Amino acid sequence: MIGSITLFNKEVKRFLKVYQQTIVAPAFTSLLFLLVIDVAIADRTSYKFNYIDFLGPGLIIMGMMQNAFANTSSSLLSSKVAGNIVDLLMPPFNVNEIILIYCLAAMIRAILVGVLTFVIMFPFVNFEILNIYNLLLYSFLGSLLLALVGLIAGIWAEKFDNMSAITNFIITPLTFLSGTFYSIDKLKEPFYSISLYNPFYYIIDGFRSSFIFTGSYNIIEGIFYLITLNVILYLACYFILKSGWKLKS
Repeated sequence: MIGSITLFNKEVKRFLKVYQQTIVAPAFTSLLFLLVIDVAIADRTSYKFNYIDFLGPGLIIMGMMQNAFANTSSSLLSSKVAGNIVDLLMPPFNVNEIILIYCLAAMIRAILVGVLTFVIMFPFVNFEILNIYNLLLYSFLGSLLLALVGLIAGIWAEKFDNMSAITNFIITPLTFLSGTFYSIDKLKEPFYSISLYNPFYYIIDGFRSSFIFTGSYNIIEGIFYLITLNVILYLACYFILKSGWKLKS
């Protein structure tokens, strides 16, 4: 276990060393989104609940997801660019150990971002935890999903431009078009049906249901959908790392 503990410590210390950038900055960015968007469109919304109470939980889990992705993807890509990826490949690590360690470190960063975002939003948002189980489950499933996606992206990318393309054209659009700032019930067809296939929607909707009752009936379906996607992505990571694709060549 010495190797696993050492790798885990290295991953955690890597983002804690620059906590201003990896933890504090995302939390304050989410707070800015909250204040600016609430001022801009709160009066134009027709929700049965306070719009800022609707927006707050969505921004929390959005920040958690984005940082879980950023942690695994940036760690692997930085190692490849710096040429020290060999330090990961040479020790006798089991493939499952590598996946679990990277994902666990990413989830810890996501939790820290989520907690800090919750704290600094608390004076502005009326947070009332209605379902602690949904809160924990969707935090776990959402952070794990994006950590696994980040792992695959970090393996595939060969330079930071490749990673920027994934972030700008895949991660950010899926996040912003997932109901973070609005209820997808307001979308017209076919956009409403398309949104139902977006896993980010289920993460945000399930997490938000921990704080306010949105009337959504997709909670159970979302759990099974996210579990299935996590299993598929985990298996994909396993076979990619086992084969050494983009790492050993």
